Amino acid sequence: MPEVHALPANVTVFERGWLSSNNILIHPASGEDGAMLVDSSHVNHVPQTVQLLRHALGDVPLARIVNTHLHSDHCGGNATLQGQFGAPVSVPHRSAAAVSAWPGDRLSYRATGQTCPPFALAGSFAPGDTLRAGGLDWQVLEAPGHDPDSVMLFEPAHGLLISADALWENGFGLVFPEISGEAGFGDVGRVLDNIERLPVRWVVPGHGAPFSDLAGALGRARSRLAAWQAAPERHARHALKVLVKYHLMEVRAEPIEQLVAWAEATPLLIGLRRHFPQAFGSDWGERAVQELTAAGALTMQDGIVRDA
Repeated sequence: MPEVHALPANVTVFERGWLSSNNILIHPASGEDGAMLVDSSHVNHVPQTVQLLRHALGDVPLARIVNTHLHSDHCGGNATLQGQFGAPVSVPHRSAAAVSAWPGDRLSYRATGQTCPPFALAGSFAPGDTLRAGGLDWQVLEAPGHDPDSVMLFEPAHGLLISADALWENGFGLVFPEISGEAGFGDVGRVLDNIERLPVRWVVPGHGAPFSDLAGALGRARSRLAAWQAAPERHARHALKVLVKYHLMEVRAEPIEQLVAWAEATPLLIGLRRHFPQAFGSDWGERAVQELTAAGALTMQDGIVRDA
Protein backbone atom coordinates (compact mmCIF):
# COMPACT_ATOMS: atom_id res chain seq x y z
CA MET A 1 0.00 0.00 0.00
CA PRO A 2 1.17 3.57 -0.62
CA GLU A 3 2.59 5.71 2.13
CA VAL A 4 0.43 8.75 2.91
CA HIS A 5 2.23 11.91 4.04
CA ALA A 6 0.55 15.01 5.48
CA LEU A 7 2.50 18.19 4.76
CA PRO A 8 1.94 21.88 5.44
CA ALA A 9 -0.38 23.91 3.22
CA ASN A 10 -3.27 21.40 3.35
CA VAL A 11 -1.29 18.93 1.26
CA THR A 12 -1.58 15.14 1.33
CA VAL A 13 0.96 13.06 -0.62
CA PHE A 14 0.21 9.52 -1.76
CA GLU A 15 3.65 7.96 -2.20
CA ARG A 16 3.15 5.35 -4.93
CA GLY A 17 6.49 3.80 -5.92
CA TRP A 18 7.83 3.64 -9.50
CA LEU A 19 5.14 2.38 -11.88
CA SER A 20 2.96 5.25 -10.65
CA SER A 21 4.14 8.70 -9.75
CA ASN A 22 3.24 10.25 -6.42
CA ASN A 23 -0.17 11.94 -6.25
CA ILE A 24 -0.44 15.27 -4.43
CA LEU A 25 -3.87 16.24 -3.12
CA ILE A 26 -4.30 19.90 -2.19
CA HIS A 27 -7.35 20.23 0.03
CA PRO A 28 -9.61 23.23 -0.58
CA ALA A 29 -9.70 26.33 1.58
CA SER A 30 -12.96 27.95 2.61
CA GLY A 31 -14.78 29.30 -0.42
CA GLU A 32 -13.01 27.06 -2.97
CA ASP A 33 -15.08 24.65 -5.02
CA GLY A 34 -13.01 21.55 -4.31
CA ALA A 35 -9.60 19.93 -4.12
CA MET A 36 -6.82 19.89 -6.72
CA LEU A 37 -4.92 16.71 -7.57
CA VAL A 38 -1.41 16.92 -9.03
CA ASP A 39 -0.69 13.84 -11.21
CA SER A 40 -2.96 10.83 -11.36
CA SER A 41 -0.85 7.61 -11.37
CA HIS A 42 -0.45 4.81 -13.91
CA VAL A 43 -3.53 3.21 -15.41
CA ASN A 44 -2.70 -0.13 -13.74
CA HIS A 45 -3.04 1.53 -10.33
CA VAL A 46 -6.23 3.50 -11.00
CA PRO A 47 -8.50 1.39 -8.72
CA GLN A 48 -6.16 2.09 -5.83
CA THR A 49 -5.96 5.77 -6.77
CA VAL A 50 -9.75 6.05 -6.71
CA GLN A 51 -9.84 4.36 -3.30
CA LEU A 52 -7.17 6.69 -1.89
CA LEU A 53 -8.96 9.77 -3.19
CA ARG A 54 -12.39 8.74 -1.90
CA HIS A 55 -10.94 8.14 1.54
CA ALA A 56 -9.00 11.44 1.61
CA LEU A 57 -11.76 13.58 0.08
CA GLY A 58 -14.78 12.33 1.97
CA ASP A 59 -17.61 14.58 0.81
CA VAL A 60 -15.28 17.19 -0.71
CA PRO A 61 -15.42 17.39 -4.54
CA LEU A 62 -12.34 16.88 -6.68
CA ALA A 63 -12.44 20.14 -8.62
CA ARG A 64 -9.51 19.65 -10.99
CA ILE A 65 -6.56 17.51 -12.00
CA VAL A 66 -3.28 19.02 -13.18
CA ASN A 67 -0.32 17.13 -14.63
CA THR A 68 3.32 18.13 -14.25
CA HIS A 69 4.03 16.32 -17.53
CA LEU A 70 2.46 13.66 -19.69
CA HIS A 71 4.42 10.49 -19.06
CA SER A 72 2.22 7.48 -18.47
CA ASP A 73 3.09 7.17 -14.77
CA HIS A 74 1.87 10.74 -14.14
CA CYS A 75 -1.30 10.95 -16.23
CA GLY A 76 -2.47 7.35 -16.74
CA GLY A 77 -5.30 7.82 -14.25
CA ASN A 78 -6.70 10.98 -15.85
CA ALA A 79 -9.43 9.32 -17.92
CA THR A 80 -10.81 7.19 -15.09
CA LEU A 81 -10.69 10.01 -12.54
CA GLN A 82 -12.54 12.26 -14.98
CA GLY A 83 -15.27 9.66 -15.19
CA GLN A 84 -15.38 8.88 -11.47
CA PHE A 85 -15.14 12.42 -10.09
CA GLY A 86 -16.07 14.67 -13.03
CA ALA A 87 -12.83 16.60 -12.57
CA PRO A 88 -11.47 18.60 -15.52
CA VAL A 89 -7.83 18.05 -16.51
CA SER A 90 -5.28 20.75 -17.27
CA VAL A 91 -1.79 20.11 -18.64
CA PRO A 92 1.35 22.15 -19.31
CA HIS A 93 0.72 24.57 -22.16
CA ARG A 94 3.35 23.09 -24.48
CA SER A 95 1.64 19.68 -24.27
CA ALA A 96 -1.92 20.89 -24.88
CA ALA A 97 -1.85 20.63 -28.67
CA ALA A 98 -0.51 17.07 -28.46
CA VAL A 99 -3.40 16.03 -26.19
CA SER A 100 -5.89 17.62 -28.57
CA ALA A 101 -4.36 15.64 -31.47
CA TRP A 102 -4.29 12.33 -29.55
CA PRO A 103 -2.64 9.95 -30.05
CA GLY A 104 -0.19 11.46 -32.54
CA ASP A 105 3.57 11.18 -32.26
CA ARG A 106 4.10 14.19 -30.00
CA LEU A 107 3.12 12.22 -26.90
CA SER A 108 5.55 9.61 -25.63
CA TYR A 109 3.36 6.49 -25.54
CA ARG A 110 4.06 5.13 -29.03
CA ALA A 111 7.76 5.87 -28.70
CA THR A 112 8.13 4.19 -25.31
CA GLY A 113 5.68 1.34 -25.87
CA GLN A 114 3.75 2.41 -22.75
CA THR A 115 0.05 2.76 -22.02
CA CYS A 116 -2.06 5.83 -21.23
CA PRO A 117 -5.82 6.00 -21.94
CA PRO A 118 -6.97 9.16 -23.76
CA PHE A 119 -8.56 11.87 -21.65
CA ALA A 120 -10.47 15.09 -22.33
CA LEU A 121 -8.50 18.33 -22.09
CA ALA A 122 -10.11 21.21 -20.18
CA GLY A 123 -7.27 23.72 -20.09
CA SER A 124 -3.57 24.41 -19.79
CA PHE A 125 -1.12 26.46 -17.78
CA ALA A 126 2.36 27.81 -18.46
CA PRO A 127 5.50 28.85 -16.57
CA GLY A 128 4.80 32.19 -14.97
CA ASP A 129 1.17 31.30 -14.21
CA THR A 130 -0.16 30.89 -10.67
CA LEU A 131 -2.61 28.17 -9.68
CA ARG A 132 -4.80 28.95 -6.68
CA ALA A 133 -5.49 25.89 -4.50
CA GLY A 134 -5.78 25.28 -0.79
CA GLY A 135 -6.02 29.03 -0.25
CA LEU A 136 -2.46 29.38 -1.53
CA ASP A 137 -0.69 30.47 -4.69
CA TRP A 138 1.24 27.76 -6.54
CA GLN A 139 3.77 29.19 -8.98
CA VAL A 140 4.25 27.28 -12.22
CA LEU A 141 7.97 26.86 -12.99
CA GLU A 142 9.50 25.41 -16.14
CA ALA A 143 11.44 22.17 -15.66
CA PRO A 144 12.73 20.85 -19.00
CA GLY A 145 15.31 18.07 -19.04
CA HIS A 146 13.51 14.87 -18.09
CA ASP A 147 10.73 16.01 -20.42
CA PRO A 148 10.86 19.20 -22.52
CA ASP A 149 7.34 20.28 -21.46
CA SER A 150 7.58 19.44 -17.76
CA VAL A 151 6.79 21.93 -15.01
CA MET A 152 7.11 22.14 -11.23
CA LEU A 153 4.81 23.86 -8.73
CA PHE A 154 6.19 26.03 -5.92
CA GLU A 155 4.24 27.38 -2.95
CA PRO A 156 6.44 30.11 -1.40
CA ALA A 157 4.53 30.70 1.87
CA HIS A 158 5.50 27.23 3.12
CA GLY A 159 8.52 26.67 0.86
CA LEU A 160 6.88 23.61 -0.70
CA LEU A 161 8.18 22.43 -4.10
CA ILE A 162 6.40 19.80 -6.18
CA SER A 163 9.42 18.86 -8.28
CA ALA A 164 7.97 16.04 -10.42
CA ASP A 165 10.92 14.16 -12.00
CA ALA A 166 13.27 17.17 -12.13
CA LEU A 167 14.63 16.32 -8.67
CA TRP A 168 14.33 13.27 -6.47
CA GLU A 169 16.01 12.67 -3.14
CA ASN A 170 18.59 10.55 -4.96
CA GLY A 171 18.75 11.87 -8.50
CA PHE A 172 16.23 12.69 -11.21
CA GLY A 173 14.38 11.03 -14.06
CA LEU A 174 15.80 9.80 -17.36
CA VAL A 175 16.66 12.64 -19.72
CA PHE A 176 14.39 11.68 -22.59
CA PRO A 177 15.68 14.24 -25.13
CA GLU A 178 19.17 12.73 -24.80
CA ILE A 179 17.72 9.29 -25.54
CA SER A 180 16.32 10.73 -28.77
CA GLY A 181 19.64 12.28 -29.79
CA GLU A 182 18.76 15.81 -28.68
CA ALA A 183 20.32 18.01 -25.99
CA GLY A 184 18.85 17.69 -22.51
CA PHE A 185 21.61 17.52 -19.90
CA GLY A 186 22.11 21.29 -19.98
CA ASP A 187 18.42 21.83 -19.18
CA VAL A 188 18.70 19.46 -16.22
CA GLY A 189 21.59 21.49 -14.82
CA ARG A 190 19.79 24.80 -15.28
CA VAL A 191 16.68 23.50 -13.53
CA LEU A 192 18.78 22.28 -10.59
CA ASP A 193 20.36 25.74 -10.37
CA ASN A 194 16.91 27.35 -10.41
CA ILE A 195 15.70 25.06 -7.63
CA GLU A 196 18.70 25.99 -5.52
CA ARG A 197 17.70 29.67 -5.70
CA LEU A 198 14.23 29.00 -4.29
CA PRO A 199 13.50 29.23 -0.54
CA VAL A 200 12.57 25.53 -0.41
CA ARG A 201 11.74 23.83 2.90
CA TRP A 202 10.01 20.70 1.58
CA VAL A 203 10.34 18.84 -1.72
CA VAL A 204 7.63 16.50 -2.98
CA PRO A 205 9.31 14.49 -5.77
CA GLY A 206 7.59 12.55 -8.52
CA HIS A 207 8.82 9.33 -6.91
CA GLY A 208 9.92 8.63 -3.36
CA ALA A 209 9.09 10.22 -0.03
CA PRO A 210 8.97 14.00 0.55
CA PHE A 211 12.25 15.33 1.89
CA SER A 212 13.76 18.49 3.36
CA ASP A 213 17.50 18.07 2.72
CA LEU A 214 17.60 20.10 -0.47
CA ALA A 215 21.38 20.61 -0.45
CA GLY A 216 22.03 16.88 -0.19
CA ALA A 217 19.59 16.05 -2.97
CA LEU A 218 21.07 18.70 -5.26
CA GLY A 219 24.56 17.39 -4.63
CA ARG A 220 23.56 13.84 -5.53
CA ALA A 221 21.67 15.01 -8.61
CA ARG A 222 24.62 17.05 -9.85
CA SER A 223 26.96 14.12 -9.31
CA ARG A 224 24.72 11.90 -11.44
CA LEU A 225 24.43 14.58 -14.09
CA ALA A 226 28.20 15.07 -14.28
CA ALA A 227 28.74 11.32 -14.69
CA TRP A 228 26.22 11.11 -17.52
CA GLN A 229 27.57 14.21 -19.25
CA ALA A 230 31.06 12.74 -19.13
CA ALA A 231 29.87 9.40 -20.54
CA PRO A 232 26.49 9.70 -22.33
CA GLU A 233 26.59 6.02 -23.23
CA ARG A 234 26.18 5.24 -19.51
CA HIS A 235 22.91 7.15 -19.54
CA ALA A 236 21.91 5.27 -22.70
CA ARG A 237 22.53 1.87 -21.12
CA HIS A 238 20.72 2.96 -17.96
CA ALA A 239 17.78 4.16 -20.07
CA LEU A 240 17.47 0.80 -21.80
CA LYS A 241 17.29 -1.04 -18.48
CA VAL A 242 14.84 1.46 -16.97
CA LEU A 243 12.48 1.17 -19.95
CA VAL A 244 12.66 -2.65 -19.98
CA LYS A 245 12.01 -2.74 -16.23
CA TYR A 246 9.11 -0.31 -16.58
CA HIS A 247 7.59 -2.43 -19.35
CA LEU A 248 7.72 -5.47 -17.06
CA MET A 249 6.08 -3.47 -14.28
CA GLU A 250 3.24 -2.79 -16.74
CA VAL A 251 2.77 -6.33 -18.07
CA ARG A 252 4.06 -8.19 -14.96
CA ALA A 253 5.35 -11.22 -16.91
CA GLU A 254 6.36 -12.03 -20.49
CA PRO A 255 8.27 -14.74 -22.38
CA ILE A 256 11.85 -13.65 -23.02
CA GLU A 257 11.38 -13.87 -26.80
CA GLN A 258 8.31 -11.64 -26.65
CA LEU A 259 10.08 -9.15 -24.38
CA VAL A 260 13.07 -8.88 -26.71
CA ALA A 261 10.71 -8.51 -29.68
CA TRP A 262 8.93 -5.64 -27.85
CA ALA A 263 12.26 -3.93 -27.20
CA GLU A 264 13.41 -4.34 -30.78
CA ALA A 265 10.13 -2.82 -32.08
CA THR A 266 9.88 0.10 -29.61
CA PRO A 267 10.76 3.35 -31.44
CA LEU A 268 12.60 4.99 -28.54
CA LEU A 269 14.83 1.95 -28.08
CA ILE A 270 15.46 1.72 -31.82
CA GLY A 271 16.61 5.33 -31.74
CA LEU A 272 18.69 4.71 -28.64
CA ARG A 273 20.67 1.99 -30.40
CA ARG A 274 21.07 4.19 -33.47
CA HIS A 275 22.39 7.17 -31.50
CA PHE A 276 24.65 5.11 -29.23
CA PRO A 277 25.79 2.09 -31.26
CA GLN A 278 28.95 1.79 -29.15
CA ALA A 279 26.86 1.11 -26.04
CA PHE A 280 25.00 -1.94 -27.35
CA GLY A 281 25.99 -5.25 -28.87
CA SER A 282 23.87 -7.44 -31.11
CA ASP A 283 22.44 -9.23 -28.05
CA TRP A 284 21.54 -5.97 -26.30
CA GLY A 285 17.97 -7.00 -25.38
CA GLU A 286 18.87 -10.32 -23.78
CA ARG A 287 21.87 -8.73 -22.05
CA ALA A 288 19.66 -6.03 -20.51
CA VAL A 289 17.35 -8.73 -19.13
CA GLN A 290 20.34 -10.65 -17.76
CA GLU A 291 21.71 -7.56 -16.02
CA LEU A 292 18.32 -6.68 -14.53
CA THR A 293 17.89 -10.28 -13.35
CA ALA A 294 21.36 -10.28 -11.78
CA ALA A 295 20.49 -7.04 -9.98
CA GLY A 296 17.26 -8.54 -8.61
CA ALA A 297 15.00 -6.18 -10.57
CA LEU A 298 13.57 -9.03 -12.68
CA THR A 299 13.32 -12.79 -12.31
CA MET A 300 13.35 -15.43 -15.04
CA GLN A 301 12.19 -19.02 -14.87
CA ASP A 302 11.42 -21.42 -17.73
CA GLY A 303 11.85 -18.60 -20.24
CA ILE A 304 9.32 -16.30 -18.53
CA VAL A 305 10.59 -12.92 -17.32
CA ARG A 306 8.75 -11.42 -14.35
CA ASP A 307 8.88 -8.13 -12.54
CA ALA A 308 10.52 -8.63 -9.16
